[in-house]
Amino acid sequence: MRAAGLLWAALWALLLPLVAADEGILHASGSGVPPITKDYCIIYNSNWVSLPKSLDNATSRTLENLTSTVLCSSSEVPSGVMKDKAAVVMRGNCTFLEKARIAQSLGAKMLLIASKSRLSAISDNKTDFEDVTLPIALIRYSDIVDMQLVLGNEVNVTLYSPPLPEFDYSMVVIFLIAVFTVALGGYWSGVAELENLKAVASPGEREMRRKKEENVTFTPVTVILFVVICCVMLVLLYFFYKWLVYVIISVFCLASAMSLYNCLAALIGEIPIGQCRVACCNKTIEVRLIFLAVFCIAAAVVWAVFRNEDRWAWILQDILGVAFCLNFIKTLKMPNFKSCVILLGLLLLYDVFFVFITPFITKNGASIMVEVAAGPFGNSEKLPVVIRVPRLEHSASTLCDLPFSLLGFGDIIVPGLLVAYCRRFDVQTRSSSVYYISCTIAYAVGMVLTFVVLALMKMGQPALLYLVPCTLITSSLVAWRRKEMKKFWKGSSYQV
Repeated sequence: MRAAGLLWAALWALLLPLVAADEGILHASGSGVPPITKDYCIIYNSNWVSLPKSLDNATSRTLENLTSTVLCSSSEVPSGVMKDKAAVVMRGNCTFLEKARIAQSLGAKMLLIASKSRLSAISDNKTDFEDVTLPIALIRYSDIVDMQLVLGNEVNVTLYSPPLPEFDYSMVVIFLIAVFTVALGGYWSGVAELENLKAVASPGEREMRRKKEENVTFTPVTVILFVVICCVMLVLLYFFYKWLVYVIISVFCLASAMSLYNCLAALIGEIPIGQCRVACCNKTIEVRLIFLAVFCIAAAVVWAVFRNEDRWAWILQDILGVAFCLNFIKTLKMPNFKSCVILLGLLLLYDVFFVFITPFITKNGASIMVEVAAGPFGNSEKLPVVIRVPRLEHSASTLCDLPFSLLGFGDIIVPGLLVAYCRRFDVQTRSSSVYYISCTIAYAVGMVLTFVVLALMKMGQPALLYLVPCTLITSSLVAWRRKEMKKFWKGSSYQV
């Protein structure tokens, strides 16, 4: 189960989905006193019309709800009903250009086209729209329904498109969570390694440790097989997403509950209170561990039931996700630096291929990684293999596609396995944590570099593209400087 969990976690070496261009905001206000206001996402084409950058410079129009028609003929609406108003009609049956010309001829000052399907970029020949002067934008039909429920039937709307913020402070939270998880996971792996070394001297203790040992060691062959299975799973998710997403959610609930239990049990084990036991199946179990298991299962079940509740479910998902990553970094052992290089190198190629190369292969020109991240074909269920933090800066992207900053579990677990190996090597060679500290700092630098490139390019980045070189090069330089490259490459065996 643990190996299966890491399998799909490593699929996510993507920091953020691509940010769609030409996103804007529809600011709607009701007729009450004081007026209730709410913002909604719109998609427009900046080649056709230029929207104001701020709400203060935008013009407000009264909304005329005509979603009972598709406006493919001027006879579909009564004369004068659109004059000097913002009209909203349904998408379909004719082109945006035809709808725009009809609306303009009927005196409309703004045209909104409601779509029941996923919002997509508006594209058409710019020269065909030279005679169209009114703003045209796509909006979700569900938002029009929500607008009526929240604001009433008399609504004024304003369109504007604020510039994307250069930096969102949710990235700082993402950074702290990632570095904390990698550092703690590596340290925990080192603690387990130290206990193993101590157990070597005592045959009885060694046998007891062997029974408790739950580690899985990756060899170069299993690493290659692992990456191949990752590729197959991602392709299967792309084609069979609407079925497999529920399998992944189920596996996440089970794996995260087990991981949370292992993490909290390790903490509780250090507290010398509440150790009373009960007999069960010829074994004795601590009562506090029974309550802990119930708590962990309940946490996973609550998340599964309320996973689409954006106001607070992200906190529970992040707690379960951090526990999941910690448990895997501690449990999965890389035997040597050679295996680390193979794993991180192949997953880097995997990441780059599925983000940058697959758009040239797919029919719709979309990246397989980004499509699976967003949920193909507008699927509302998302894969729970990311750390989520709500975006703090108000922008069109926050309303449209990215209300959260995201970091895939793979961007924590994969470099974390190298950090854990460095920590275990420090323990084996008694090198005062120099490898562990250096690799952790390199991971932090790689995360900062990812954020910088993200801000400059305004698009999602495969984080492993920066994390892998930073951690591998730093670890290699430390081993070379200490003249331990041969031992670091092959791994250090236990010596009594």
